Formats: sequence, C-alpha cells, structure tokens
Amino acid sequence: MRVDRAGLALAVLMLPTLLVALDTTALLLALPQLSADLGATSVQQLWISDSYGFMVTGLVITMGTLGDRIGRRRLLLIGAAAFAALSVVAAVADGPLTLIVARALLGVAGATLAPSTLALITNMFRDERRRRRAIALWATCQFTGGALGPVLAGFLLQRFWWGSVFLVAVPAMLVLLLTGPFLLPEFRSDQAGRLDLTSVGLSLVAVLLMVYGVKQLTVESAPIMPLAALVVGAAVGFLFVRRQLRLETPLLELRLFRDRPFTAVILALVFAGIAMAGTGLLVTQYLQGVLDFSPFVSAVLFAPMGLGVAVGTMGAPALTRWMRPTTAIAGGLAGSALGSLLLVGVGVDGGSALPLVMTGIAVLALGPGPLFALGTGLIVGSVPPDRAGSAASMSETGNYFGGSLGFALLGVVAAVVYRTGTDGTSDSLAGAVAASRHLPAAQGAQLLRTAREAFTTSLHVTGVVAAVIFAGMAVLILTMRPATHTVPIATPGQEVTHA
Repeated sequence: MRVDRAGLALAVLMLPTLLVALDTTALLLALPQLSADLGATSVQQLWISDSYGFMVTGLVITMGTLGDRIGRRRLLLIGAAAFAALSVVAAVADGPLTLIVARALLGVAGATLAPSTLALITNMFRDERRRRRAIALWATCQFTGGALGPVLAGFLLQRFWWGSVFLVAVPAMLVLLLTGPFLLPEFRSDQAGRLDLTSVGLSLVAVLLMVYGVKQLTVESAPIMPLAALVVGAAVGFLFVRRQLRLETPLLELRLFRDRPFTAVILALVFAGIAMAGTGLLVTQYLQGVLDFSPFVSAVLFAPMGLGVAVGTMGAPALTRWMRPTTAIAGGLAGSALGSLLLVGVGVDGGSALPLVMTGIAVLALGPGPLFALGTGLIVGSVPPDRAGSAASMSETGNYFGGSLGFALLGVVAAVVYRTGTDGTSDSLAGAVAASRHLPAAQGAQLLRTAREAFTTSLHVTGVVAAVIFAGMAVLILTMRPATHTVPIATPGQEVTHA
C-alpha cells in the first residue's frame, strides 16, 4: 500500500471515530431538552443515556472477533450504514421508547466501529513507528470528539432542535461508506472457524449484568438488585472464562493474559478509566453546583480534560525517540497523579478555585496519553494479524468497563463523604441547591454553603484516590516492563486482500 493511500485510508477511519465520540457525549447536554419534549420520566432518561453504552460494552468483544472471521472492512461498512440509519431514527423519535430502542441499536452498530477501525490500522501499518503514530491519531480523535461533544451540542441546541445532535455522525458515515470500499483493505482469517454463539451469549450477559450493577449502585438507595446483578454477572463471567480456555478457537483469546506486559497494560487501561471517569464526574458537578456555572459553560471549562488526553496521546509516539515506551507510559501516569493532587487544593471560591481545577484536570488528562497510544499499540501488536480484532476488543472493553467502574465506585465514595459532611441532611448537591430556593434567605444560604463545602471535600477525596490509582499503575508498568512488539507478518492463510 502506498503512503498516500494509507494516509487517506487513515483519515477515513479517523473521521467516524471523531464524529461518533462527538455524538455520544453531545447527548449529555441534549438530554434535558429532549426529555422535556418527549415527556421522558427519570427512569426513561437513564435508559436513553445508558442503553448505548450498555450495548457497546456488551458486544464489542463479539464484534471484534466477528470482524476477524467475516472481514473487518465488511463489518465496519455494515456497522457504518446501520449507525447512519439509526441516527436518523433517533433524531426524529416521537417518544421515549422509540429513542431508547434506537439508542440501544446504535450501540450494536457502534460496537462494530472501534475494534474494526483499530484492527484495520494495525493491518495497514506494519512498521512499528508508523503504527504508533496512526494509533495515536486514532485515539486522539476519540478523546477530542468526547471533549468537543458537549460544546457542539450547546451550539446546535441554541439553533436547532435536539435531534440535530444525532445527525452529526451521518455525514461521516456516508463518507466512510462511499470511500471505504476503495481505500480500505479487506482482512479476515481463513482459519478462524465458526462463531461460538454460546460464548457470545455468555459474554453479553456477563458484561451487561456487571455494567448494570456498577451503574445502578450510584442511583439506587437499596443496593440489593445491583449487588445481585454483580454476583450473577461474575458467575456468568466465570463460565465464559472457563469456556474460552477450553475452546481451540475461542471468542476471546484469554491466554494472552499469561503475558505479564499485556496484562499490565490492560489493568492500567481499566484503572486509568476508573480514575478519569470518577474525577470527571466530580469536576463537572463541582463546576455547576459549587462554582455555579451553566451546563454549557461547564462543558466549555471541562473541555481541557478531553483535549489534554488528545494532546498527550498525539505526542506519545514522539516521546519514544528519547525514552523507552515503558518510561513514557509510567511517567505519564505519574504526571496524572500530580494533576489529581492539585484538585485537593480547590475551595468553594470560584476566583481562586477555577484556575487550580482547570490546571489539575489538564495535567491529569495529559498523563494517560502514552498509555492510550503506546499501550493500545502493544495490545494489538501482541497477536497475529488474524486476531487483531479480538485484541482491539479487549482494549475497548477495558476502557468502557473502567469508565463504568469509575462512575460507580468513585461516585459512591464521593456520596459517602458528601453525606458525612452534611450530617446526613442532604443526599446530593443538586438536591441541596433545589431545596435552598424554597427556604428563607438565611437558611437557604447556610444550606447551600454546607452542601458546597461537603461536595468540595468529596472532590478532595476523589483527587487523592485518583492519585493513588495513577501512581500504582505507574509502578505496575515499571515492574512488568511492557515494551512494544512488532506485528507478525500474516501467514499464507491469513493474507490481506484488496477490493
């Protein structure tokens, strides 16, 4: 493949990655308006926001392996066509149920995109240095899109109806459908065998129950159902693991975890996701509930976190000219620990707190860039080309699952600290803000002051926990010493074919 064609193909793969990330995070800002328009209840709002993530997380493993079997380009184009069509359905939905179903089906289509694009990049760029740069660009698009999504949504919602946020991804998918057959190589494994439907079912049930349980722990006062979901999900996950270790051609090649460096990177991706999601959750609420910024202004102020990850990811390949990938990854995580600790110094006064919190999230976000760029390259480079889709799905599952755990685990920790700080008189900062408006001025001001101070303390605790996580992952990476691998050349039965 010539350099110019490879560059064009990479651009084609980056565009939907950017736009899907924009589309996903833009929904967060559009949710209040569309909920009011459609008359969605609080439970329906939860399913509108979560159904997409549930389906992506539950099916990304299956889709990564399916692409290895039927062809990555074919699966990518099928997913892109479905994503474009379902985006239109979501945009014109006339009721909450229609939108929930459309979002869930969008998750099925979305699960095809990340592992297929990442696996195709691995096939297109066999040179290790070029592959690092390509993966860094791909990951940069994800984080840039995630950061700019709420900002774009704010712009669109000021001029158009809420459905416009779903239509953003349609042009990118059309570009992919028109150019993909000519620019992208097809790749499949002729020795992959049939798809094990039992493994598909077990993986889907296990992941959905685990993610559901983790998410519901933060919103339900009685933890019985979430805990039951976690227990059952863990049991089904155990059955899935045992089956994979017995199959000759498993859905997920779990034997890769025998490789210590591979395991270190997967764990680092999961725990980095926990720390970033947890701090992101607290910082966005802090900007709105403590510093009293509007949702749109808060989205703009929070953008440096996503953009910081994008910059760190983009610059990661250049760092390998002066240091080992291990050092770059561990050093970045150590920097994130320092950024997390900066959050411990913020207070309730916006004049002094805003610069510190902005600096903290920017430094925190820069650090994981080498992990996302170089670590992801290690994961997909640790397997033969015919298993790259399966390996890519492991990376994506780690990211999604880490994010879900972060929202739940650090959200629970923050909630406990907050309730302790208010002596149990308030369950949430948002509730305290709403209640203060119905009290006499002096009482309302006192309640608001107490709630804001308690929430700021919970942000301090979250910053410390995140710092410990980042520092621990830096030590783990240095201990297990992962280093990038060269992608093996395809065997005759696994060769790349062009359209």
